[in-house]
Amino acid sequence: MGRGGGCGRGKGRGGGHGRRFGRGLRRSGRIFDNGELRLVILALIADRPRHGYELIKEIEDRLAGTYSPSPGVIYPNLSLLEELGHATVAEEDGKKLYAVTPEGEAWLAERRQAVELVLSRMADVHATHGGGPPPQIVRAMENLNTALRLRRERGPLSQEETERIAAILDGAAISVEKS
Repeated sequence: MGRGGGCGRGKGRGGGHGRRFGRGLRRSGRIFDNGELRLVILALIADRPRHGYELIKEIEDRLAGTYSPSPGVIYPNLSLLEELGHATVAEEDGKKLYAVTPEGEAWLAERRQAVELVLSRMADVHATHGGGPPPQIVRAMENLNTALRLRRERGPLSQEETERIAAILDGAAISVEKS
């Protein structure tokens, strides 16, 4: 997924293609076409003034964690909105707080259908991918990954250790599947 026009990389996924989200995804393989992320950003600050970090988290939440825009995507779009006169920026506790201008509200109103369409696609992605595993399960999965990584770092496994760990993991998989 390209930068600049609206769709950066998914959080922690490296490479240029991020995670594919299925329903809600554009034919191009991107959640946002050129300029649509800018519409979303402006619509969000029209709801209420926000900091850049809040925008990143809100977009990530609305897409159920399938995409998290990087600061390198959000801040240039905010700067462009400011240059176009669609947003203002004020300093609050050492952070920039962005708000929509009357010109920005008029620009959004002219593009109401496009804004509603992209927000609807985002809602579809959230509906498809939202409601992920409970935090306790995510924590347990991360603990398992950490334990396996730490064990691998101690050195090669013997055949007996390999079979014992595989049996433990297979047993856990069977228990989870039956639950």
